[in-house]
Amino acid sequence: MADQPADKKLFENLSGAGKAIGVLTSGGDAQGMNAAVRAVVRMGIYVEAKVYFIYEGYQGMVDGGDNIVEVSWESVSSILQVGGTVIGSARCKEFRTREGRLKAAFNLIQRGITNLCVIGGDGSLTGANLFREEWSGLLEELAQSGKIEEEAVKKYVYLNIVGMVGSIDNDFCGTDMTIGTDSALHRIIEVVDAIMTTAQSHQRTFVLEVMGRHCGYLALVSALACGADWVFIPEYPPEEGWEEQMCVKLSENRARKKRLNIIIVAEGAIDSHNKPITSEKVKDLVVQQLGFDTRVTILGHVQRGGTPSAFDRILASRMGVEAVLALLEATPDTPACVVSLSGNQAVRLPLMECVQMTQEVQKAMDERKFCEAVRLRGRSFENNLNTYKLLSHRRPDAELPKDDLSCSTNFNVAVLNVGAPAAGMNAAVRSAVRVGITEGHNMFAVIDGFEGFARGQIKEISWGDVGGWTGQGGSLLGTKRTLPAKYLEKIADQMRANNINALMVIGGFEAYLGLLELSAAREKYDEFCVPMVMVPATVSNNVPGSDFSIGADTALNTITDTCDRIKQSASGTKRRVFIIETMGGYCGYLANMGGLAAGADAAYVFEEQFDIRELQANVEHLTEKMKTSIQRGLVLRNENSNENYTTDFIYQLYSEEGKGVFDCRKNVLGHMQQGGAPSPFDRNFGTKISAKAVQWISKKLKETYRKEEGNMSSLGFISSAS
Repeated sequence: MADQPADKKLFENLSGAGKAIGVLTSGGDAQGMNAAVRAVVRMGIYVEAKVYFIYEGYQGMVDGGDNIVEVSWESVSSILQVGGTVIGSARCKEFRTREGRLKAAFNLIQRGITNLCVIGGDGSLTGANLFREEWSGLLEELAQSGKIEEEAVKKYVYLNIVGMVGSIDNDFCGTDMTIGTDSALHRIIEVVDAIMTTAQSHQRTFVLEVMGRHCGYLALVSALACGADWVFIPEYPPEEGWEEQMCVKLSENRARKKRLNIIIVAEGAIDSHNKPITSEKVKDLVVQQLGFDTRVTILGHVQRGGTPSAFDRILASRMGVEAVLALLEATPDTPACVVSLSGNQAVRLPLMECVQMTQEVQKAMDERKFCEAVRLRGRSFENNLNTYKLLSHRRPDAELPKDDLSCSTNFNVAVLNVGAPAAGMNAAVRSAVRVGITEGHNMFAVIDGFEGFARGQIKEISWGDVGGWTGQGGSLLGTKRTLPAKYLEKIADQMRANNINALMVIGGFEAYLGLLELSAAREKYDEFCVPMVMVPATVSNNVPGSDFSIGADTALNTITDTCDRIKQSASGTKRRVFIIETMGGYCGYLANMGGLAAGADAAYVFEEQFDIRELQANVEHLTEKMKTSIQRGLVLRNENSNENYTTDFIYQLYSEEGKGVFDCRKNVLGHMQQGGAPSPFDRNFGTKISAKAVQWISKKLKETYRKEEGNMSSLGFISSAS
């Protein structure tokens, strides 16, 4: 995304000329709010509207004066990576009164603001909707008292409201994710990963309390992402007798030589009688019943702090743009809307319908209708809960009757990794193994991809073998880029020797091509006539059919963190431009989204061809930029974006053309983008998508077995839309 307004072809039919937009943040702060504010300001200016900061939320709107200030493009420079909200947030009792709203309306009218973008929780958005409904009445009252002219009443007769939800709890119905949730999960998982080392050293049990007074999303997803032994959330209280069940599970873990137990408690956790379950109560129970060395860690406001994750920056930026478009397209009959995330799409939903649904969740919990509360939380919450239940407790072997195929099977399922390593692969393997065992299958691990398969590097893998894998980076099974074409006969021999009934491949584009080669060989080798499924895992995110691939989010966070540090290094050295090369092969996903998350001036990608004229235009743009207060530049280039305009070429061109104005530095990020611990998103995504893949395999195997067909050919692909 450029640092100055550029070509307006994208939105040529939309004009904000003559319009004024006010943006405010209200309620609790959340990482990513600044990215949303920045997007609203720059998109507003891009379409030639005036944009105003409203400092200190509704309090600033009521107080007026210097709290409502027109801003420029440069006003939001360097705030993308800052946590919290730079325009402030405050609780405002006065705005809850009509007199307070009258003051607020007067202050907005003085500046011609009739478009309001509110970033906050359900309370803040409800207040905005009430303000909108009362608007015409407030103006008439101001005119009657002589504070404004009758002409102003006619000119500013309608107030348009668009909301964006900023809440780390993800407690707003109608959106899959709220701004700040992913960053809060990053803080939680950082703490869990740090705790794991000390807890394993001393065979400790840790009780971790996370935020979520009315919503258990943070607790649930962090439990899924770290493989916690037990989780307490308000929407799904434990059954009667949970105390004994939990202690039995913890003691079984210790008997299996597991050195670490983690219990996660949402601050609003309750039992089935709506009585609180506190972290101290859980700790006392473990100490009294089992005598384990147990510690409590309460994260508190640490979860609200720090820089926003790449996901939150991109989410907030996309929502901010959509919010401005919604304001420009609004008519007097358009109800107030909230910009939400559905899958991978920014959508507009009626604000008060979402608020009402959010309030219905609390009502359902108060009435102890917990299944209804889970349903109201939405598809994403429900999927997370179902996956956690599937993975959280191993059924004893006695409960897995091998002769009853209606509830379990004796099929052999092989899992392998193919392609380059991607953070989250291990979480996907762990999920596949444990769900497969729960389904009654015998799970086999293939070492070193198709090469290892051909060499017979296959071993049965158990429930305990994959313990602690969720937080591990790279590929513990080993992975190769080699395609199976030259090993078909040997792989077929190994499948026959090990009686492999189904195949699950976790990997990138090579995995995709590999499965196509195996399926094409079915006419020659009967061994390949089995259900085969692919789970996309590659930092390049270049697998067809899926919006996301396991590992891409972790790589994006690495790029974003690096760009933040590079920009910070330039703060002491004026007038410097950095050229950053990212991975991605012939896919520009990392460069494009990394540029969006880092606030780059330009991103060169393979999919969008560029020439010397565009390079020259960007140099001129940076030259002009250096005359402002923003005296540093950032350019991202996808590694294969152009065979002639290489990173070195662009570096040399910028260095020469910018001589005397700015100097250049280049940085090739390389394989650091494939390394590191997986992000919460990749752990969670890998776990859920892999569980879906195994369930698909089970369905195909059981269908085929019942039909008693000799040929069990099925080819599957589990995508982010599944």
